[in-house]
Amino acid sequence: MSAEDQELVLASTSRWRAELLARLELPFTSAAPRFDERSEDHRFAELGPRAFALHLARGKAQSLAADSNAWILAADQLAVLDEPDGPTLLHKPGTAERAIEQLMRLRGRTHQLITAVVLTRGATEHHEIDAQQLTMRSFSLAEATAYVTKHQPLGSVGAYHIEDAGIRLFERIEGDYTGIIGLPLLAVCRLLRAARLLP
Repeated sequence: MSAEDQELVLASTSRWRAELLARLELPFTSAAPRFDERSEDHRFAELGPRAFALHLARGKAQSLAADSNAWILAADQLAVLDEPDGPTLLHKPGTAERAIEQLMRLRGRTHQLITAVVLTRGATEHHEIDAQQLTMRSFSLAEATAYVTKHQPLGSVGAYHIEDAGIRLFERIEGDYTGIIGLPLLAVCRLLRAARLLP
């Protein structure tokens, strides 16, 4: 297999995703996908959480695939809370006030993080969907406020980072820890093996 056949591009500017992928000891470059995720939100109810996550990951990958002969690896993560009227999609809070509000909405409840991963080149695509169940403690408003003030998880869909003191907000976590951070490495390894990029 030529070096060109093994070229890998991570369709993300996330430091967390790059650090996770680097654990696999494969050379790769990172590029920002040219894809507006939020313009697709209207498809969530139609597709459902898993298919919607895959739709977004595929959109990110395809936005870079047209200009490259490399393998493109893209991922998209959703935070989903089951409500009486169906699953609700949670967004990156953006402000401290919304982050605190979101944490208080999640406290004492179980939500899902669903991450779709797509590996594509030309007409070939491999994909997987990974999910974790996370149950939060019934923490106080003061604890949520202190956490947000110190750690500023404003760009995280759940309004927390599992990598910092955010872990203290949880009672139970089920699933691949790396998937919670944003790139489920067990699933990624399976995709890379399917493309013969890993033994």
